[in-house]
Amino acid sequence: MKTPQGLQALIDDGVIDEVLRPLKSGKEAAVYVVRSGHDVRCAKVYKDMAQRSFQQRVQYQEGRKVRGSREARAIGKASKYGRRQQEQAWKNTEVEALYQLRDAGVRVPEPHGYFHGVLVMELVTDAEGFSAPRLGEVELEPEQARQFHRVLVRQVVLMLCSGLIHGDLSPYNVLVGPDGPVVIDFPQVVSAAGNNAARTMLLRDVNNLTAYLGRWAPELLETWFGEEMWALFEAGELTPDTQLSGTFQPDERAVDLDSVRDAINEARQEALIRQQGREAAEEED
Repeated sequence: MKTPQGLQALIDDGVIDEVLRPLKSGKEAAVYVVRSGHDVRCAKVYKDMAQRSFQQRVQYQEGRKVRGSREARAIGKASKYGRRQQEQAWKNTEVEALYQLRDAGVRVPEPHGYFHGVLVMELVTDAEGFSAPRLGEVELEPEQARQFHRVLVRQVVLMLCSGLIHGDLSPYNVLVGPDGPVVIDFPQVVSAAGNNAARTMLLRDVNNLTAYLGRWAPELLETWFGEEMWALFEAGELTPDTQLSGTFQPDERAVDLDSVRDAINEARQEALIRQQGREAAEEED
């Protein structure tokens, strides 16, 4: 096939030898199957900011570290330089997360380097050597669904213990290899300690997987693994070896912040109406 523009520099530098075929094209990047020596790998070419459709980037970037004070100021001012730095940081995030999570024992593709803005990594295959299907594309037996759920919950725990939350985990960000599920796609990874929406995103990740796998094993729909692991994480008691039960008793005394906000807004509105009434009465006098 014709070499995509984003991969020509890798061929010129000898990083890869040949582009074999496109694998997938998504909202963030296009992925190609490539040959590097005797190895078949995949290359992820990130799309430019103007081409991407991924929304709510600010929410995902909260809590991420910026390399220098100059870069941080530029990003804060949204200058041309700052936008370039923000774009580069967005692309670097997945690379750094893959190395960090791989070292932590999370089932992710093995990274083979980041060159000219392109991530080269392991091509996850099925038992026959073909590109592995996504979890959302396969039919499962009940016991297989339970097993996959156990494995994936463990991956979320390992990620959380590493300080990271996937942030966009779904059956379509999980590949089914011969040894079980492999988690992919991390450009939107979230800082567990530095992002105010971390808990919400963690629960969404776990619930997405539970809802899907619960189609084959309905008892999974009665579990509360996300809530349980977050409570342990907040208490500093979550470890990679923690055995979760899937049960969780919410604190019924917890403050309902939405109700509090509604009450505050109603009080403010009533005060404004009373103030306007007093002013009208004073004008009549």
